[in-house]
Amino acid sequence: MIYFDSAATSWPKPPEVWKAMEHCIKNVGANPGRSGHRMALEAGKLVDEARELLASLFNIRNPDRIVFTLNATEALNLAIKGLLKPGDHAITSSMEHNSVTRPLHILNGKGVEFTKVNCAKDGTIKVRDIESAIKANTVCIVITHASNVTGTVMPLGEIGQIAKKKGLRLIVDAAQTAGVINVDVSTMGIHLLAFPGHKGFYGPTGTGGLYIDDGLELAPLKEGGTGSNSELPGQPEVLPDRFESGTVNSVGIAGLAAGLKFLRREGMESIRQHEMELTQRFLNGAKEIKGLVVYGPDELYERTPVVSFNLEGKSTGLVGTALDQTYNIACRAGLHCAPDAHKTLGTFAQRLIRFSFSYFNSKKEIGFALRSLAEIAAIPSEKFNDQDKDKSCGC
Repeated sequence: MIYFDSAATSWPKPPEVWKAMEHCIKNVGANPGRSGHRMALEAGKLVDEARELLASLFNIRNPDRIVFTLNATEALNLAIKGLLKPGDHAITSSMEHNSVTRPLHILNGKGVEFTKVNCAKDGTIKVRDIESAIKANTVCIVITHASNVTGTVMPLGEIGQIAKKKGLRLIVDAAQTAGVINVDVSTMGIHLLAFPGHKGFYGPTGTGGLYIDDGLELAPLKEGGTGSNSELPGQPEVLPDRFESGTVNSVGIAGLAAGLKFLRREGMESIRQHEMELTQRFLNGAKEIKGLVVYGPDELYERTPVVSFNLEGKSTGLVGTALDQTYNIACRAGLHCAPDAHKTLGTFAQRLIRFSFSYFNSKKEIGFALRSLAEIAAIPSEKFNDQDKDKSCGC
């Protein structure tokens, strides 16, 4: 299998990731922060190590300001719903994932306003349009660092400067950039940073987190046992306990820590260079395929290693099915849980095929994929689209 779906979940995982998880479940396995015996203390050390590795990567002074969640979606729900109250106004973009747009939609029915700033056809945004959307009751800017559809990287530093100047909170969805592009919460002026563990950090699914800036108070999404201040009827105020009710995924977090060590050892810049070389190779080859249309910015380093495209006249879902079943290429065809982004691009009706490359992909795989697409492009559209549409893989 040629795996081009790392924007959803990176694969394969480095061997040390599943080995760390195996060690944890076989030899540690206890509940971190709940007991004083050796196994529980060791489990707590594993969790603390991951928190410290993340703090070092994001330039966070206090690791306890990092709260573990199931994924970036849960982290964004905590950030958005925990911060905004009826009467507040938020600013977001038209390139957001549903993990941003859906919480804002729900809150809109409860008295929270939001403005969706329109992006250009390549997914880029004008910072002045964000500034123009600020109102007297604006509380925050909620924005993706990079689109999961086009890979377009947003000008986070400039947006952070606007937030600072206007006294707003900056909530960042780093689902596509954590571990891929340098993210510095201090220099970028980020107050709330949501990230997954299973993408650029090479960890397992079921891991992620939220950084909460010093002095920032959020309403918890849930309440329950924290292993601390058990005598209190309400949630403790201390972080991370306040937002980590219930048993954390210590086995997954052990794998996440191993993934973070792998990232540090290989070097984020080295990994990015390889991934962008593959992206450039694909983009160059795509120009030679008749009817293949690529979306996103023209400048290579204005994107992550994500390329979305369609073949003119061909059903997107059926192209995805052909790549999977005939050519053994795993990719993502559909709306990518980002309908607003597709409306911005003008591809809501037809959808797109997305290739997302990783450190473990090769130039040989890119060449094979280009030849496969050229073969599909050469099939007459009527004949191709006559295939069994019930077998189409697009979502």
